[in-house]
Amino acid sequence: MNSSLDNKPVIGFTCGDVNGIGIELLIKTLGDNRILDLCAPVLFASNKAINFYRKSVPDINITYAATKELNRLNPKQVNLFSCWEEEININPGILNDIGGKYAVKSLTMAGKALKDGLIDGLVTAPIHKNNTQSNEFNFTGHTPYLKNLYGAADVVMFMIADNMRIGLVTEHVPVQDVAKHITREGIISKLQIINNSLKRDFNITKPRIAVLGLNPHAGDEGLIGKEEEEIIKPAIKEAKQRDIFCFGPYPADAFFARGHYQKFDAVLAMYHDQGLIPFKSLAIGEGVNYTAGLPGVRTSPDHGVAFDIAGQGKADESSFREAIFKCIDIINGRREYDGQYSNPLKKISSRMIANAVDQKITDIPE
Repeated sequence: MNSSLDNKPVIGFTCGDVNGIGIELLIKTLGDNRILDLCAPVLFASNKAINFYRKSVPDINITYAATKELNRLNPKQVNLFSCWEEEININPGILNDIGGKYAVKSLTMAGKALKDGLIDGLVTAPIHKNNTQSNEFNFTGHTPYLKNLYGAADVVMFMIADNMRIGLVTEHVPVQDVAKHITREGIISKLQIINNSLKRDFNITKPRIAVLGLNPHAGDEGLIGKEEEEIIKPAIKEAKQRDIFCFGPYPADAFFARGHYQKFDAVLAMYHDQGLIPFKSLAIGEGVNYTAGLPGVRTSPDHGVAFDIAGQGKADESSFREAIFKCIDIINGRREYDGQYSNPLKKISSRMIANAVDQKITDIPE
């Protein structure tokens, strides 16, 4: 990893769909120069695309310097690594091939930089699944792309907030196909990744992980589906034998309604909406999507391209800003866990930083 910039982590940023709100979010978050105290930012986009969206947020003055060498960055400014030089037609709010093509250009260059260790972390702006698909990019989103890029056996889509962390067994899978993707091996793999992440990324010594059932009432002992008895319970038992402190399966409705999630360091949900609906309803602070299980650190905001407000200066950068803080926190957490830590900012949490920014505090306490 890059360690030459005053020990500040180097954070890369993709631009997302050029017709969405991604570049506006970049301008709003990185236009605050205090971010330079915490990291060295690198934008993977183009000068012309950044300038196009400057017009929609005229009150924010973002300055940056172009670079063609990622191993020679200026730690005291925002760096722009140009992913394309040609003129492109940017049409805010429009779903078209251009938006997807240049989102992929940004992502593939940033992803390679992350894998090669030229950046320490990556924050990805939203893409749209419909216009990024091609023979060269046959992925349903950032998570499967990065898994493939690293050749990882498995990863976890891990939603994190101040009061909860929720991982998913299945991600963007049609509901009618979810059950066939629920396997004992798959659950154990996800639990192992979450357990390791809680220890290394979040510095939790003995994590407690809750596992949700797949069916209503967690199957009611086999009366409403067999997956709990035949797959989920055996997976939990085997995971415990591997020294993973996990419990369940719990009925999802009562588990969240009664606040049981507060007793655990993480929750493993069986499918997308089972985990994401309570996360987006109950999370305190801004939620962040983290890809656990990769050698590199990647986070993103927990929202999409927001075509309905693109180019209007209305995008709320709170989740994107939190994704930056969480990315920095995880990098610093890994450094501390691995015994490589010498950053004086290591005791500053993302929430402390976020509060400082929100309250316009100049000096962040150490």
